[in-house]
Amino acid sequence: MTLQQLKYAVVTAEKGTVSEAAAALYIAQPSLTKAIKELEKEMGITIFHRTNKGVSVSKEGEVFLGYARQVLEQASLITEKYVHQSGGKQEFCVSTQHYSFAVNAFVDLIKAYGSENYDFSLRETQTYEIIDDVARLKSEIGVLYLNEFNQTVLHKILKANDLQFTELFEAEPHIFISNKNPLAEKSAVTMQELQPYPYLSFEQGEHNSFYYSEEIFSTEIRSKNIRVRDRATLFNLLIGLNGYTICSGVIDEELNGKNIVAVPLREKGSMHIGYITRKQSIPSRLGSIYLDALKHYAKNT
Repeated sequence: MTLQQLKYAVVTAEKGTVSEAAAALYIAQPSLTKAIKELEKEMGITIFHRTNKGVSVSKEGEVFLGYARQVLEQASLITEKYVHQSGGKQEFCVSTQHYSFAVNAFVDLIKAYGSENYDFSLRETQTYEIIDDVARLKSEIGVLYLNEFNQTVLHKILKANDLQFTELFEAEPHIFISNKNPLAEKSAVTMQELQPYPYLSFEQGEHNSFYYSEEIFSTEIRSKNIRVRDRATLFNLLIGLNGYTICSGVIDEELNGKNIVAVPLREKGSMHIGYITRKQSIPSRLGSIYLDALKHYAKNT
């Protein structure tokens, strides 16, 4: 077993096909296939199941790749410390719904990492893609919420993809609105009071099911609906149109400015916000730093 073989296996898992992995690694596809088969034979396990559409990671392969990432990360750190070269870039990716605390944790990760040579990704994206990213090993960690309405369906999807959900904190329903909205001074608002205002939500693309909605109470019928893809656009429309969105109430003034405020919503329900990972996977060093930062912010919500 060599570091090169471990890298080949990790990149193949990330890309999902041998052809894409070979292109990313700048080697011939037959050479990559041979190297992985030799690794599987030496380890006595099947890392990948081959299909017409590409490859999928086996259950024993998931555990093996968890160790492989740690070995590659440690090898890179040794290179950076003792060799007169910068060494390979450290890579890390997290996929998340639109939460400011997830961004704050990502900032803390970069500060704690303390290197000038890294390649990190923070994907604020749709719920289906968060699950798919972690299932396909594109992201090590995904951040989303479960509630009474969606948990049965999402738990089945997570189980089918061999993923597990770990709760960080429970949040009561709030709305985000402009600080100039007439409702901003209220101690709490009702659904009836929100009826005159445009409702903003994050669109879910082809998977626009109520179960994938990022907002609680997604089945409510509203006369004014606006769907957006990113947080900045949503906040701009909250201000420009006096709209509202339903959320956890967790907001960072430094990150999102003073123009957006959170007001409690008088409706029964709660959001169990947490993260998803591969079952039986071992967090990488970077993943552990990020999870520690997430837990820190969860305690302070």
